[in-house]
Amino acid sequence: MKNTTIILLLLAGIAVSSCQNQGKSTATDSENPFFTEYTTPFQVPPFDQIKLEHFMPAIDEGILQQEAEIKAIVENQDEPTFENTILAFDNSGELLSKVNSVFGPLNSAVTNDEMQALAREISPKQTIHRDNIMLNPVLFQRIKAVYEKRNELGLDAQQLRLVEKYYQDFERNGANLSAEDQTKLRGLNEELSKLQLKFSENVLLETNRNFRLVVENEADLKGLPQDVIVRAAEQAKKDSMEGKWVFTLDKPSMLPFLQFAENRELREKLYRGYYMRGDNDNEFDNKEIIKQLVKLRDQKAKLMGFKNFAEYVIDINMAKTPDAVYDFLKQLWEPAMKIAKSDRDAMQKIIDAEGGNFKLAAHDWWYYSEKLRKQKFDLDENEVKPYFSLENTINGMFHVATQLYGITFEKRDDIPVYHEEASAYEVKEADGSHVGVLFVDFHPRDGKRPGAWCTSFRRSAYKNGERVYPLSTIVMNFTRPAGDTPALLSFDEVSTMFHEFGHALHGLFTDEPYKRTSGSVPRDFVELPSQIMEHWASEPEVMKVYARHYQTGEAIPDELIAKLQAAATYDQGFITGEYVAASLLDLDYHTTENPDIADVREFEKQSMEKYGLIPEILPRYRSTYFSHTFSGGYTAGYYVYIWAGVLDSDAFEAFKETGDIYNKDVASKFRTLLSKSGSDEGMNIYRQFRGKDPEITPLLKNRGLL
Repeated sequence: MKNTTIILLLLAGIAVSSCQNQGKSTATDSENPFFTEYTTPFQVPPFDQIKLEHFMPAIDEGILQQEAEIKAIVENQDEPTFENTILAFDNSGELLSKVNSVFGPLNSAVTNDEMQALAREISPKQTIHRDNIMLNPVLFQRIKAVYEKRNELGLDAQQLRLVEKYYQDFERNGANLSAEDQTKLRGLNEELSKLQLKFSENVLLETNRNFRLVVENEADLKGLPQDVIVRAAEQAKKDSMEGKWVFTLDKPSMLPFLQFAENRELREKLYRGYYMRGDNDNEFDNKEIIKQLVKLRDQKAKLMGFKNFAEYVIDINMAKTPDAVYDFLKQLWEPAMKIAKSDRDAMQKIIDAEGGNFKLAAHDWWYYSEKLRKQKFDLDENEVKPYFSLENTINGMFHVATQLYGITFEKRDDIPVYHEEASAYEVKEADGSHVGVLFVDFHPRDGKRPGAWCTSFRRSAYKNGERVYPLSTIVMNFTRPAGDTPALLSFDEVSTMFHEFGHALHGLFTDEPYKRTSGSVPRDFVELPSQIMEHWASEPEVMKVYARHYQTGEAIPDELIAKLQAAATYDQGFITGEYVAASLLDLDYHTTENPDIADVREFEKQSMEKYGLIPEILPRYRSTYFSHTFSGGYTAGYYVYIWAGVLDSDAFEAFKETGDIYNKDVASKFRTLLSKSGSDEGMNIYRQFRGKDPEITPLLKNRGLL
């Protein structure tokens, strides 16, 4: 049930009254929901009962329980076996996982100062706990003993893979280091976790709180669509500036202003607010944090026997080496820059023809790109958006999943949600059996980090032989409704929704016996399930189902679909160029021979000049708000989206080749890829689906880079 008031107090305000008026919970507190089985539908976390004060006692107890479980493995006098060592370790840490799987997603979607302070307390504690496990010499020796005789134990393929993955985990986390080096590694890990968390907090503050473009003169709104103006007025009212118009650094607010506002000076001011995040020499500045992160990561890599941190990271990815990634990115870089320069020159001609006495700058790109799109294809984004209401797009992505896999989605108001704007759907097989729960959360707000992501409140697993069903969640920062107009999405937002939904399907379909390998894929494989879904979003056959005018209900006309398809590869010089630029910058930081960076701005500048990035384009993420790499997760791995682009483009060809984008045989094989993705190495899993290695040609064709 949606207890809206309680949820808002609880998670937007994080139960301030409870924290102030009650004593601190303890591990024996019967009111702490983490210490009992959830009694909610499908055992969803009872968000209306969880208070901020519940997390730390549950984490402390979770650590104690896992320590006891590890102690039992270590002190077992029997010969190490798969069951008493590997399986016992795989089953450990259940309570800790239960708490973390709630705290992590909430700290991204509904955080505040109190929750962030708690995260700063939790992070080093968990890092120490993890190191205590991974650097436990007796535990490692037991795992190593099983690993060395693994081929003699009669293990099946999945048991064998579990043994090998755990041995690799311990090895990569320092188990073979000397005691002295292990002490160094512990210090590095703890410091890195603190710095990454602080970087993320700074980006959140710089995005959501520290900048507003306030427009007081209505004439400065010239060129903006009416729904954009209405949302800006609503934001101003929310910010206690009624009668004015406020634009934020959230992309649904910023990008329409950059695309349509005629006031060039204000476009520059807004864009500068965006690209200077974390680089304002204030208390939220990230430059010193970057210097420390690069240096400490380099030290960790060398301690682990690698030349640099990129080598350490990519060693277990499909690409295997940084050189392979550089070579791959450069195949895309040259054609992207060629197109970008051509578009730049065409936009300059528009400026000159209009009597503009200036050279195109980075803050001009969206505005003149929109004009060039109109000139080339007679396509105006404002003509398209009325067909992409949020509700229709949700129905569209559900329709595709139903056609492919037979699954259905039932909105459930009796399932607790963590915020009043979130919704929950039960996912069912065609026969009505349960698959899992999908949470969706679409709009920006204070306390939600920028971007879009998919995570889970519970991963697919098995407990005592019984299936534990997953709870997936997709979180976005999409355009809000404006007055009586529903949320109308740009096609980029439509693609993003399908993208994150693809991640969710991966989590919902995963069905493997062991926690460590269940759904576990290399970082440069993980975007395949998400990016392939974007292909269906743009198929005419699919658009005819979900792209319906929000006022008339009429399906998008063929003429407009034809324009969209003609313009499908438009602006790929910019889109691919800014992405590859950020990927190269990420790699440069983590392959540098001199990790003692003196000046972050200069490092970034020299990196981009080295490759020939034109000044009219900035990397998609400048260093100081490049959360993918400096908050962790995609460190030395931002390239993976385009690497996986080769896979998803090639995989969608498998459907197209049959003449049926919903081909049931191909869909069944792809669902097997999703459900069993952790059962083998990434390329082997892909070959089992496709019957051959992927080819780069479909990707280049899709992006107009051939």
